Amino acid sequence: MTAVPEATELDGSGRAAQPRQLIVTVYGLYSRIEGGWLSVASLIDLLDAVGVDEPAVRSSISRLKRRGILEAVRRDGTAGYELSDEAREILREGDERIFRRERATPADGWLLAVFSVPETERHKRHLLRTQLARMGFGTAASGVWIAPAHLHAAAEEALTRLGLAGYADLFRADHLAFGDVAAKVRDWWDLDRLDELYTTFLDEHGPALRRWQRRRPTPDAEAFADYVRVLTGWRRMPYLDPGLPAEFLPPDWSGIRAADLFFELHAQLETPARAYVEKAINLG
Repeated sequence: MTAVPEATELDGSGRAAQPRQLIVTVYGLYSRIEGGWLSVASLIDLLDAVGVDEPAVRSSISRLKRRGILEAVRRDGTAGYELSDEAREILREGDERIFRRERATPADGWLLAVFSVPETERHKRHLLRTQLARMGFGTAASGVWIAPAHLHAAAEEALTRLGLAGYADLFRADHLAFGDVAAKVRDWWDLDRLDELYTTFLDEHGPALRRWQRRRPTPDAEAFADYVRVLTGWRRMPYLDPGLPAEFLPPDWSGIRAADLFFELHAQLETPARAYVEKAINLG
């Protein structure tokens, strides 16, 4: 396993959701029903509802096991898997982001990560940059990364966990003078790329919201499938856009509309999706 598990698996990055990303979503949402463990048979049944066949599930489980994200555990003679301690910690921190609706405000200030890594430890420099980027930091200058101040605890935990705390300092900061902050935010983050990703998310999951707004009651199996898909698609977004203040974003920012869509689907589908999983696991 790499020091930082693949972002494509743990934060949902990538244009189209891969089976392994859907599996991580299912574990993050539902493995606690069974004490952090899911049987292989239950996982195959659940992923079938999302349109993933058994060979793809087994292949993806093997890859997640090789990367140290899942660990094989037998219970009462039944084969199954649970999340590794590191993956569980990363997903716990991810939950706080995924379901955080509030954006930062200008009054909150900023978090600066300033680092210096000796040339003899270039691999540490790469790991540090990768981790900061994965957490949604923008680049303010060489060796100076910036994020909304509310990320300070998550950044401290992540850098400590990865053995990188000795190479960086974290500061709270305010922008006091010189230049327009909104223009600087566009330099620090690739807002055009973010807009593309948010627009794609809206295009992919907008039809599901419109469909569910017309339907009562909500069928559990279909609710589960759509909920897993939309959550997998959404998981990456709070890492790429770390809750930037709306005041510094373009008018009618697509990210706000995408968040509205996600949280509306979350409110409508979470309960029937969980009912479906509990029934499927008990029947299994």
